[in-house]
Formats: sequence, structure tokens, C-alpha cells
Amino acid sequence: MRRKVTKKQNAKEIDVTISTVSKSLRDSTEISEDTRQKVQAFAKLYNYKPNNIALSLKNRKSKTICIIIPEVIHHFFATVISGVEHVANENGYNVIVCLSDESFDKEVINMEMLANGSIDGFIMSLSKETQQKRDFHHITEVISQGMPVVMFDRVTNEILCDKVIIDDDLAAYNATQYLIDKGFKKIALLSTVDYVSVGKLRTDGYVRALKNNDLAVEEHLILKIEDTENFESPIEALIKNNDIDAIFAVNEIFAVTAIKLANKLGKKIPEDISIIGFTDGIISKYSSPSITTVSQNGVKMGEKAAKMLIEKLEIEEEDYEEQYKTEVIETELVERESTI
Repeated sequence: MRRKVTKKQNAKEIDVTISTVSKSLRDSTEISEDTRQKVQAFAKLYNYKPNNIALSLKNRKSKTICIIIPEVIHHFFATVISGVEHVANENGYNVIVCLSDESFDKEVINMEMLANGSIDGFIMSLSKETQQKRDFHHITEVISQGMPVVMFDRVTNEILCDKVIIDDDLAAYNATQYLIDKGFKKIALLSTVDYVSVGKLRTDGYVRALKNNDLAVEEHLILKIEDTENFESPIEALIKNNDIDAIFAVNEIFAVTAIKLANKLGKKIPEDISIIGFTDGIISKYSSPSITTVSQNGVKMGEKAAKMLIEKLEIEEEDYEEQYKTEVIETELVERESTI
């Protein structure tokens, strides 16, 4: 397979300017026939084509971007929106917020409705149903039409675009290791189903921490929750039927629910069961007891996603290179009352 080259490399190899390459590829009569043939021959040899994304980006004027989130109940997504709006407004952009409500169809409708020129680009976190279906045609179509997409939190490696994530595996590993270091050995996990990318990665981190400390991975202590509206009964059964001394929950809704149900069963937090959550939202700070949690720094994630998108939108054609970055935002463990 021949290497893929950029316009800059094309210009350098033939010893002409980038502008000359652009005009040659458009068959401009401003450029001599000899130079045009050299440029076009080089482009054909290395399968180079002018990037329509860069061309369309240069002419965009809506100054509006859209962020698509899968749900509104989690504080994390509100903080990401805040970060996106901060950077967007500083750069003269407006922000539209759309909700997929964990639905593939709604995600598709949102993108199709707005990709007609109403906005300049998308920032998005994939819905649960989209990840389950593994159908990303609506995203590839938008990108192929010249509209940039930046994914955050729930992402897929099947789409070439910029991404902003945390190291979910490492964050979960560190949270579980924190509990192990405190002497806990029967640590339960409240997670999402595996096709939700962040749930799978956080489960992997939990399992890896147990194995690295020679603790058994007990499948009956791992609860993978699919129905995010009716999950109290399985959590209550997990606490009631197992002799656990700690719980790691992959979001703060699961964590605060575990605290409520443990209290209902006569368990004291943290004396009988220590609990760690994920997100560090309002619930974690003001629940009773307050919840030790992994802070995802959603504001910073939103700011970084907006900066990456705006960079793509404002880049000049001659400077455009089809390269994509994945930015990893650091997490931290915030200790509170739910752990001893």
C-alpha cells in the first residue's frame, strides 16, 4: 500500500508552493502545463486527493456547533456542556444542545436535521443503543460531507475523528486499588452492560486490580445494569445476598442508590460497606454520607472538545492535514465520607 501524503508533502517533493499544488489539482491555467502534469502525476502516484472537508470548512459561516449527549440525569454531561459553551462563546460560536436519550434513532435524526448547514460541526457522546448496534453510518456520512465531529466520553475506534476521553480503565483500577489498600477483599462492582464503552473499560480496570492483588474475581459480585430506570431491585439483592465490604459504582446514580438500599437493609456506610462512585457531581458532594468518587473533570473535557472542533473549523485549506488526535483528561480520586 502506498503511503498517504499531504498537500504540504506534495509541494515539497516537487519544489513548488502549496498554492501551486492547489491550483494544479484544479487545472488552473495560471500554472504551466508542465508543472500541472508533475503535480497531478505525483498526486496520482500516491493516491492524493484534495480534502473536501477543508474546502467546506473554509466557507462555513453559521458559527454554531452542536453537542449531542445521551442523557441529562448525570451531572457529568452538564459540566461538559458548560466547558463547551465557555470555549465556544469565547471564540464567537453559539452552541445547540441535543439529547439522544440513549436512542440510536434520535441520534440519527439529530445529526441529519442539523447537518444541512444549520451548524458547523458536532461534539458528541454516543448513545447506548448506537454502541449496541455498532452502526455509525450517520457519523461517517456527516464527516464525508465535510463536517467535523469530535467525540467525548463514549467513543468508538471505528470512526476516524478527534476524541476526548479519560483513561477509564486506569481510573477504575485506581479506585479499586484504593479500596484494596484499605483492606477490603469483598468488593462488588455496579457497572453498565459491556457494549457501553466506558462501562466495559471500568469493569476491566476493576478486574485487573483484583487480579493484580491476588483477589478472586467473583462474577456474582459484578452487577451489569442494562435498565437504567429500574435497577434498585438487583442492587438491593446484591447487597442483601452477599457478604460484601465495599462497592465500586461506575456512576454516582448507582453509588447513591447503593447507599440508600444499604441503609434500608440496616447496613451503615462506611462502617459496614465503603462505597466509591464516579463523576463527582452534586449528588456525590451533598448526599449523606458524601461519596468518595472519581472526578472526571467534565468542564475540562468540554473545553478541550470545543477547542479541537474550532481548530478544525478555522483551519485554512492549505494547512489542513487529515490527522486526528485523542486527548486524555486526567482524573483524580476525591475522598469523602463513604469510605473509611
